[in-house]
Amino acid sequence: MSYYMHNVPGRLRIKSPVIKNNKNVADELKKTLSMLHGIATVDINLTTGSLLVNYNSMSVKHTDIVDILQRKGYFDASKAVNNDEYLHKAASKAGAVIGKSIFGAFAGMALEGTPLAFLAILI
Repeated sequence: MSYYMHNVPGRLRIKSPVIKNNKNVADELKKTLSMLHGIATVDINLTTGSLLVNYNSMSVKHTDIVDILQRKGYFDASKAVNNDEYLHKAASKAGAVIGKSIFGAFAGMALEGTPLAFLAILI
């Protein structure tokens, strides 16, 4: 899993492999962020390593929150992909799988009844 960050004013979502399946980190993050002025809620999903922070953008900036996460070693913004990059990566993977499936289906039909039919099954 890689780092991910998406921010709209008042709502910050990050994903970090450091948070994933680490209850101690999640508890410390929740405690630390909840003490900041302007933080409304902190929700953590241990299964995905996702942290969702709802905040008052007039009181605290998302860069302040990210700075805290980086200083504590829970996030690396230099390695984070944004929403557009994340969606592009997911679409590319899906496209590759679909393309391979279509190629395999057409190869199977083209080679049906030939000695190469077994190879089409393996594609």
